[in-house]
Amino acid sequence: MIDDVEARAPDRLAIVLGLAGLLPQAAAVLAPLLGMGWLNPAQLALVYGALILSFLGGSWWGIALTRADGLPRAILLLLGIGASLLGFCVQGLAGPGLLRPLLLMLGLAIAASWLVDRGLVRDGLIGRWWGWLRLVLSLGLGGLTVLAGILA
Repeated sequence: MIDDVEARAPDRLAIVLGLAGLLPQAAAVLAPLLGMGWLNPAQLALVYGALILSFLGGSWWGIALTRADGLPRAILLLLGIGASLLGFCVQGLAGPGLLRPLLLMLGLAIAASWLVDRGLVRDGLIGRWWGWLRLVLSLGLGGLTVLAGILA
């Protein structure tokens, strides 16, 4: 499986769309500075961050079911459902006084998601270019989410 994964060239569309996925969180952080008073930046950042964390969980499920076996498969499935449940719980707890701590927790969870992807690269389940993209996206979105929490 490693040769198959490493033999694939970086997918330019995936890279462009992945980087574009940082724009909603950047908009949430920049909204107050741009005079976009009609936007609720903290709520936007929370919804988008939770959505992406759930998306990552689904990605891990897909990798688990198509590329992993045994214990690695079980761990990925558990991490995948855990990411989705965390995103769901963050949304369910979202109240005016909790936005800041929820955004901080969510941002740290998104940044930490790269540890799962790092393991996937190490085990040959995803290619190195995808691992690098996931590093940039996890730290970028996680950092923007933490910043949105600080500004909330």
